[in-house]
Amino acid sequence: MLSQTLKYAYFPGCVAQGACRELYQSTQALTQALGIELVELKKAACCGSGTFKEDSTLLEDTVNARNIALAEELNLPLLTHCSTCQGVIGHVNEHLKECKTSDPAYIQQVNGLLEKEGCSPYRGSTDVKHLLYALVTDYGLEEITKRVTRKLTGLKCAAFYGCYLLRAQKSMPYDDPFKPEAMENMFRAVGATPIYYRGRTQCCGWPLSSYATTQSFKMAGMHIQDALTSGADCIVTPCPLCHLNLDSRQPEVEKVIEQKLGLPVLHLPQLIALALGVSPKELGLDRHVVSTKPVLEKLGF
Repeated sequence: MLSQTLKYAYFPGCVAQGACRELYQSTQALTQALGIELVELKKAACCGSGTFKEDSTLLEDTVNARNIALAEELNLPLLTHCSTCQGVIGHVNEHLKECKTSDPAYIQQVNGLLEKEGCSPYRGSTDVKHLLYALVTDYGLEEITKRVTRKLTGLKCAAFYGCYLLRAQKSMPYDDPFKPEAMENMFRAVGATPIYYRGRTQCCGWPLSSYATTQSFKMAGMHIQDALTSGADCIVTPCPLCHLNLDSRQPEVEKVIEQKLGLPVLHLPQLIALALGVSPKELGLDRHVVSTKPVLEKLGF
């Protein structure tokens, strides 16, 4: 058993509170089932999903320095279940920690802007961690396996890591950014079978979708086809933006590539919580565009 309760400053991000509400719902259910305490940062702002720096690096750094400072006020690590948020905020945290030594004047500039708005200063005293790596490194796969009440035996899961989780920061201490195994090890821990395929570490196409929609959908379609050809029953992703392109837009993707797909796409906490005995309804598995019914039927629901 864990020696103490894990506690995090929780940054849910925008998408999980809007278009992917089931991610917010399933994260709450999963952490409650595991006894993890989340203190939600209700005053946090959107991380910008990489768009702020197109206009100004200072803008991205300042907005996210404030988000990190909110966690620092609680003396807790910042936890997010969004790969994009983790990539952006984690990169800012890494950059600003370096600047404390290499460019203290820049830190003063960032904190001056925060002070002007009545915000706490950035101290560089905490870490930014995705839910996946909090579960793998802090909670531990063995502990999760002990809590499994419904092994996902026979379910073939294809991980879709997305770009930001693996390569947004210079340092990736938790996994190999080009040959990751954290998701696959998690699948094994809950009794599922990992499926390896070409697209699992590539971009889903979401960043292109607003200005090159056809190309974006072709990318998403290629990955879904690869997963299907490799024998996957479902794709599992730790990124709600990837989920939007792979699940919510799958009917549009099918039209672009002129092929029927119908592959369910699950959020990572939904999959884990299913193995812990949480009901599909509690996990919002009825909210997906592509029906999750084939997954549930294979698991005996």
